Amino acid sequence: MKHTYHIHGMTCNGCRSHVEKTLSEVEGVTNAAVDLEKEEATIEMDKHIPLEKFQEALKNDGDRYSIHNLGEHTHSSEKTETKSNSSNLQPPTSSLGTGTFYCPMHCEGDKTYDKPGDCPVCGMDLVEEQNLSATTSEQWTCPMHPEIVEDEPGACPICGMDLVPMEPDQSAEEKTYKKLLKKFWIAVAFTVPIFLIAMSEMIPNNPLYSVLEQKGWNWIQFGLSIPVVFYATWMFFERAYRSIKTWNLNMFTLIGIGAGVAWLFGVFGMLFPDFFPVQFKTESGAVHVYFEAATVILTLVLMGQVLEARAHSKTNSAVKELLKLAPNKAVRVVDGNEEEVSIDKIQKGDILRVKPGDKIPVDGVITEGHTTVDESMISGEPIPVDKIEDDKVSSGTINGNQSFLMKAEKVGSDTLLSQIIKMVNDASRSRAPIQKLADTVSGYFVPVVVIISLITFAVWAIWGPEPAYVFALVNAIAVLIIACPCALGLATPMSIMVGVGKGAQNGVLIKNAEALEKLDKVDTLIIDKTGTITEGKPTVEKIGVFGANFSESEILKFIASLNSSSEHPLAEATVKYGKEQKTQISKTENFSAVTGKGVEGTVDGKKLDLGNAKMMEYAKATISSEMETEARSFQKQGKTVSYLSIDSEVSGYVVIGDKIKETSAKAIKELQDKGIAVIMLTGDNHDTAQAVASELNLADFKAGMLPEDKLKEVTKLQQQGKVVAMAGDGINDAPALAKSDVGIAMGTGTDVAIESAMITLVKGDLHGIVKAKNLSHAVMRNIKQNLFFALIYNTLGIPIAAGVLFPFFGILLSPMIAALAMSFSSVSVIANALRLKSKAIN
Repeated sequence: MKHTYHIHGMTCNGCRSHVEKTLSEVEGVTNAAVDLEKEEATIEMDKHIPLEKFQEALKNDGDRYSIHNLGEHTHSSEKTETKSNSSNLQPPTSSLGTGTFYCPMHCEGDKTYDKPGDCPVCGMDLVEEQNLSATTSEQWTCPMHPEIVEDEPGACPICGMDLVPMEPDQSAEEKTYKKLLKKFWIAVAFTVPIFLIAMSEMIPNNPLYSVLEQKGWNWIQFGLSIPVVFYATWMFFERAYRSIKTWNLNMFTLIGIGAGVAWLFGVFGMLFPDFFPVQFKTESGAVHVYFEAATVILTLVLMGQVLEARAHSKTNSAVKELLKLAPNKAVRVVDGNEEEVSIDKIQKGDILRVKPGDKIPVDGVITEGHTTVDESMISGEPIPVDKIEDDKVSSGTINGNQSFLMKAEKVGSDTLLSQIIKMVNDASRSRAPIQKLADTVSGYFVPVVVIISLITFAVWAIWGPEPAYVFALVNAIAVLIIACPCALGLATPMSIMVGVGKGAQNGVLIKNAEALEKLDKVDTLIIDKTGTITEGKPTVEKIGVFGANFSESEILKFIASLNSSSEHPLAEATVKYGKEQKTQISKTENFSAVTGKGVEGTVDGKKLDLGNAKMMEYAKATISSEMETEARSFQKQGKTVSYLSIDSEVSGYVVIGDKIKETSAKAIKELQDKGIAVIMLTGDNHDTAQAVASELNLADFKAGMLPEDKLKEVTKLQQQGKVVAMAGDGINDAPALAKSDVGIAMGTGTDVAIESAMITLVKGDLHGIVKAKNLSHAVMRNIKQNLFFALIYNTLGIPIAAGVLFPFFGILLSPMIAALAMSFSSVSVIANALRLKSKAIN
């Protein structure tokens, strides 16, 4: 028989396999399979086994996991609660993770926690995600009565004093850094005297022994080590214990074992000196103690944690800079009166006044006035952009020297700035495929290091010089301490985090780390024409009439009326032109868009079809050779021609021009110089496509492409072994964007296209692809440097710590030097990743 149960408390694949093994060992179970995502266990058994038996097995395993029948809710008393004390905050074990703290090594993918603490897998401090919630609202309090908190300034209801702005709380990141720094200085204060006492043994006729014999100084070292071990660095032992208990072996496992053995050896040696052979004793008969080794190791590791905490704050500096763009106040206009309101009070449809030099508060459209706007902080382009009525403006950009009115269209989390910050945060937590190498190595790393440490002890104890056991112990500890799995684990995520932030500052939004890795391998780029190569700001150049049944004004009325129900950029151009010509827009009935062909509907009782030649076929309307010749004369100039059929008879057409972006030709050439084959696929006709391709020196293009045709072309190229990137901006590009290895959407395009893509270019400019390609190459190179450094460091460091150089050069590595090297290895990886911030990608 087979039963399925709900499992609570799993956080990663390590947990999943551990639970699976525990359940499989229950008597009577023939097979157990655990699904991490569904949080379910499917158990096969010869005969029914009571649920309580499984619960008991998991409880005996550490009470971290719980099992219940499907549909049952876990009682609060059964859940793993977040433990808080002076030295550690353990994260909640809920597998849903909806908070804003995450592991910098991404041990559990993109999982987050809602409280600070340390990662249950690798033991590292969780990092706080930067978001807008703390920057867009401002609260006020009374200096005399801090319990009074208001959203707006005013008077205290208790004492009448003016309320003052509340100081923003320190970030969890800053709190963690300051907590670690405080503990570090305490550790230094007690470790330095221990180190000086221990080193005094090297002085002839040690003057300290005239004050107190060596056994007494050993007790003083022991006393001084207690604050270091049991306060300043106790968290390392807690993490080591938890890693062994859950079998998520990590850096702290090695530190805990290494430093713990050294400290306990000293304590045991003082209490039971007769237990040890003469090799372990000094001339005075006292046992060699290693309190200085233990405390120096722990203090140096703590120093590494402090440096990492400070370095981490720089890796997400791009997001912090974006957060600074968000204003917390805005001027709202109500019935002609202006009022200053908090940003979170603005609603969609509100009219806002933006004064010279102010940050634009939300996304919207200018309703009155004109100005220039500095969009460099979002698009990466330094030149201010002219804005007039009906132009869109984005939150966080900076107004020039003119005041204007705008209507709020997107507020809160819907604004472009919020979306950018969310995308950067999500991408920073994502895992690149190359990280699988580090994960695979890390899975075997700690057990192998422990085995090497034991072998080192045995070899030195058997074949080492006298005192052999002393050499054996010291070198075994050095092996444990110098090994650094965290350098390997940080190699990829640190580069990804800095690279994604660098991209955001240059208008290149990366959806996930996989996109960066794949883009570096791309050898074929497919680009759409309208809105990708061209500006996407089409204008009507001519309204044409076929026959004498309708006038030009009537043709324009039908075209503008039918297109008023469409969101296509070409349709918007005709509607805008119609309004400029004072054309009366009639109501459209039975409107329908025929993907890749055009639109249809009924206006004033007449059946209308508007679109390309394929649309006319669809409408069973015949295009005569004369009509085709007239249209082709415009198409050869790179213009788009849409035919209009009225009651299945072609009666007119509209000519629409869309200027090629100034950067398109240069960007395409740069991409081709990088060895990338650039192919243009467009739904437009062959003549128009030919004219555009000729201007851009594009030899490879295809015209008349429907969405399914673009999809088939991507699939065909992939089957040929090509790594394909697709750049587009329309709904008809979405299938191909999703199918391609790397989808690149123009930020000026549709939401559907942006959702389907892995990379979004804020400015909607082909030069952004050049930036993205350069960025991906820089990030992947940086990751490989980090992985190489981490692997070489451990490959060379562990044998040296084991003493392989001693027979040849007489060189041994002190555990204290090993601890210093280990601490700086992680910091070096982060420092190398930070070099990406200064990398030019233009």
